[in-house]
Amino acid sequence: MKPAEIRDLSLDEIKTKETELSKELFNLRMRHTTNQLENPLKLRTLKRDIAKVKTIRAEKERGA
Repeated sequence: MKPAEIRDLSLDEIKTKETELSKELFNLRMRHTTNQLENPLKLRTLKRDIAKVKTIRAEKERGA
């Protein structure tokens, strides 16, 4: 997910997106634990997407 795509969203949509990504990360971790995950690199990209969303959310909340 590109940062520009996230910046186009409203604050409520960003919070919803963060919740969705967190749930998806949980599900991927569970699948990884049971060795059912096909692509383990998806965990890394998902963590980075969550960090991007949190960073942009903080920027918008500060009003920057």
